[in-house]
Amino acid sequence: MRRFIASICFVMALTVPTAAFAYVGPGAGLGLLGALWALVAALATALSFIIAWPFRKALRRRRTSRGRDPTEKRADPARRAERQGSSDEPGH
Repeated sequence: MRRFIASICFVMALTVPTAAFAYVGPGAGLGLLGALWALVAALATALSFIIAWPFRKALRRRRTSRGRDPTEKRADPARRAERQGSSDEPGH
């Protein structure tokens, strides 16, 4: 019994709050908040890209099934005709 009471007193002595000789100024606090905000923003961005990936892939498949290559830039008609072989060339 005596050991039990001693253990309880020891645990209570450890849990008594003491004064902390530390000061976090506004600069360090704002720096910490900025770092946490950047971490949250990075995680949210990564999560949104992971969630959006299947939808983007489905849209890309849908565009390619229509015959349009999604990686192709919208070039002027002269360049497109040049790549595909223009009907203006002799012999065509």
